[in-house]
Amino acid sequence: MATIGYVRVSSLSQSTERQDLGDVEKIFEETASGKNTSGRPALLSMIDYARAGDTVKVYSIDRLARDLRDLQDIITQLNDKGVTVSFLTERLSFSPNAEDALAKLQLQMMGAFAEFERNIIKKRQAEGIAKAKERGVYAARKRTPTINRETVKTLREQGMSTYKIADKMGISRMSVHRILKEQVA
Repeated sequence: MATIGYVRVSSLSQSTERQDLGDVEKIFEETASGKNTSGRPALLSMIDYARAGDTVKVYSIDRLARDLRDLQDIITQLNDKGVTVSFLTERLSFSPNAEDALAKLQLQMMGAFAEFERNIIKKRQAEGIAKAKERGVYAARKRTPTINRETVKTLREQGMSTYKIADKMGISRMSVHRILKEQVA
């Protein structure tokens, strides 16, 4: 019976320090949007890692999910494995065997508020972009080039340095390293 922690922030400019989970044996941490479960490898790893009798601690409901359906699915998935999910800020716990109608109601209300908040953020962002476009100051994010992974690997096999590969392909050296690491994994 392990106590597992899950910590999430939405952007690199945010800090995980305020999400103090207390004493946990293993922590899964990531920087990703909570809008859905895709693109959240630490969440998926945590769900896979958790075993019957374990407790997953999360600082607050919106750190686990910003979509009510995803929130319910994650909790159900963990409960079905025999795992308890505990939210510290809201002081709510969802155990595999417990049928607490009030706790379920609170979860749905808090999850709905988290989803509502995300929708408001998206709306404000869209309004801000529209106004910036009107003023002529909006610059869309640069599209990242499509990387031919096989070319990167071939150039490396031919003895080219990661610096030269990055320069030739128009990508960062870290991207080259990631692609080369995929080959090993």
